[in-house]
Amino acid sequence: MRTTAIEATALGKRFSRRGDWALRDCTFQLPTGRVCALVGPNGAGKSTLIALAAGLIAPTEGTVTVLGGHPADARPNIGYVAQDKPLYPQLTVAETLRMGADLNPGRWDTATAERVVAGGDLDPSARIRSLSGGQRTRVVLALALAKRPELLLLDEPMADLDPLARHELMGILMGTAAQYGTTIVLSSHMIAELEDSCDYLLLIGDRRVRLAGDIDDLLAAHTLITGPARETTTGTGCDLGPNTVVESRTTGRQLTALIRPAGPLPDDWQTSEPSLEELVLAHLRSPATPPLTLDPIRIPAKSQETTA
Repeated sequence: MRTTAIEATALGKRFSRRGDWALRDCTFQLPTGRVCALVGPNGAGKSTLIALAAGLIAPTEGTVTVLGGHPADARPNIGYVAQDKPLYPQLTVAETLRMGADLNPGRWDTATAERVVAGGDLDPSARIRSLSGGQRTRVVLALALAKRPELLLLDEPMADLDPLARHELMGILMGTAAQYGTTIVLSSHMIAELEDSCDYLLLIGDRRVRLAGDIDDLLAAHTLITGPARETTTGTGCDLGPNTVVESRTTGRQLTALIRPAGPLPDDWQTSEPSLEELVLAHLRSPATPPLTLDPIRIPAKSQETTA
């Protein structure tokens, strides 16, 4: 039984010999059955990573293994939704779903496809070119889900959906993951929504992996602290000793910081666990912070810190 859905080792991609790297030195393991939030700013390399995992492009350096083998060999077991959601504009909704069934004999789930499409009140006879962006999203997600993939790669799939539609389709995705053990990689900027749905985080920043691991473990490895700012040799602040400071700010006589604790803190400091959004934003604002990768066997965070 497979335990790893995607494994990348020193993975990198650039699209011309002298061009800038689109992705560089990415190493992580995504266990099977997880719902992974792939997060990062525009241009960070998220779409490149998804395309590499889908076998649509080849790496320039390093390796990526998908479902235990080469990405191209895993394609029958991969569902992929690109940002531009390409479909044949001249086909109708019904013809598009019929094509999906013909291309995936023996594994096509007609009920799932019809349920996703029906949620948007789509006319089966409507041609794809007449659909809105949100309606096209429903059709392409119907194709991907009805294939019953082991791995589902979704590149900004919900960007053109209204909040109710996003909530409904996220429910379908989570139900699919729970029922069939599908591994889902979901690229999105909607961090607050991902916190309720995802259990694994892959944060890409500056074209590299900044954080990777179970969300609960990553949150537990960080602490938000608030306390009185004191005069130090470098100005007003606080000497946090061996703790790794991700981000800190001083307002008046109060200092607030996100840290990876590695030692005792003063008794007069208040501590709390950050939210996923606070964690992600702090790391994106502080690119010099050493990356943190927690592997699936949950090695303690302190021993897993790496330097850029």
